[in-house]
Amino acid sequence: MIYSMQTLTEFKTILSNSKPETGLAVQLKSLWYDAKGNWDFAHHQVDQLSDQESAWVHAYLHRKEGDTGNADYWYRRAGRRRPEVSLEEEWTELVDYFLHG
Repeated sequence: MIYSMQTLTEFKTILSNSKPETGLAVQLKSLWYDAKGNWDFAHHQVDQLSDQESAWVHAYLHRKEGDTGNADYWYRRAGRRRPEVSLEEEWTELVDYFLHG
């Protein structure tokens, strides 16, 4: 964890800010932009990263976009399968994962 936030509630609190907090891990920054409705900025945060964790966020974003084939590619890169939960549930799981490692 790069940032000192501990809970999903704390993360949701910063969604009222006009820009993400300094020091957020890139994956959390991506999820912040996604929650703010800015898919392009969210995608830009992770689209050039090759680690499995960023691939998971990338997969989620393409799933949200409705591009299932591309999402499945990124889920495979992340070592995961496309979940059968709602996008909101996956977003929450991702935020919790990146807050707690």
